[in-house]
Amino acid sequence: MLAELGADVIVVEPPTGSTHRARPPFVEDRPGADRSLRWWAGNVGKRSVTIDVLTDAGQRQLAELIATADIVIAGSDRCEGVDYDTCAARDAGLIWVSVSPFGLGSARSGQPATDLTMLAGGGPVWNCGYDDRTLPPVRGAGDQSANIAGMYCAIGALVALAHRDRSGQGQLVDVSVNAACNVTSEQTTYHWLVNRHICLRQTGRHAYPTPSAPVQVRCADGHYATTGVLPRKQEDFAGLLAWLAELGLTEELPEAVFLELAANRDEPVDLSLIGVDDETTAILSAARDAIRLIASRLPAKEFFVTSQRRGFPCGAVLPPNEAFDDEHTVARGFHVPVPHPELGRTITYPGTPYLFSATPTAAPNRPPLLGEHNALLDDLAEQQR
Repeated sequence: MLAELGADVIVVEPPTGSTHRARPPFVEDRPGADRSLRWWAGNVGKRSVTIDVLTDAGQRQLAELIATADIVIAGSDRCEGVDYDTCAARDAGLIWVSVSPFGLGSARSGQPATDLTMLAGGGPVWNCGYDDRTLPPVRGAGDQSANIAGMYCAIGALVALAHRDRSGQGQLVDVSVNAACNVTSEQTTYHWLVNRHICLRQTGRHAYPTPSAPVQVRCADGHYATTGVLPRKQEDFAGLLAWLAELGLTEELPEAVFLELAANRDEPVDLSLIGVDDETTAILSAARDAIRLIASRLPAKEFFVTSQRRGFPCGAVLPPNEAFDDEHTVARGFHVPVPHPELGRTITYPGTPYLFSATPTAAPNRPPLLGEHNALLDDLAEQQR
């Protein structure tokens, strides 16, 4: 993220390379230190140097490199032979971000940790799953705990940088993966701490102490769509009635009479009255049934596009590749071509999820080859001499 925003990011690897370089999948299913797609995804735009930090010479190299840095990101407040206090004594403006499973000084710091234990212990696994409580919860794939912590690492680094711009003072930022996962558990932690209520997993919906109405429906092509937020305004109900009529579905939904009632009201429907006021409950139930009926008769993508055009916040549940290649995604500029000269081809990467009018981001360089920028270390050594 920081590299995509324009920072010069140098990743320090052991001479044998980061273990992430050995993680599949690989380009064309051929393993290699420079062919891991996981490495590509996490390191595009960076530079790479290799340092053997288990040697005195390596520790000197690392200290010299840190002396040129604005920000250090590490798994603790110390590396082999190098620590924050010593570095900060030489450079009061240094920002050091420590990202560790349980945070610095935690009584749990010696416990083993994996992506699964972080997500389960931190809370996100509790949120994710189905209405059927006999089914186990779901762990999201994609190293989400590391990505969640990485997001908070970037936020912490940028906040500390903003503080330093005003004060000139750096600082040590302590990021706990467990805590980062916990505060991204939506309402689950909050409801327990405030109300002692336990949130329930619900299919494709926010976990909540009480069950909510299902929002996913199987479409005509077998794919799924989410029927989104219910309409509230009179014109929305009128539009929903018109959509039913255009598809010839009005007669299949006797409850459409409640949509007509809502379209002729003098004020919008109050969603907070669901289950309290009978008329409101009937209207919104009819609206949900109408949207589900329409979705069941259309292909998922057509339902999504038409819903958006008609002002209904619905969506299709697309596989990642289809979502990435969606024409809207392409038109927004999310496809970024990144040349890989050593492979003789250009790879399409996902771009930044944000657009800055005054400071547009540039296409990043491809992920670094192992030790590709070791000349940096030679330059530093020459400067020291």
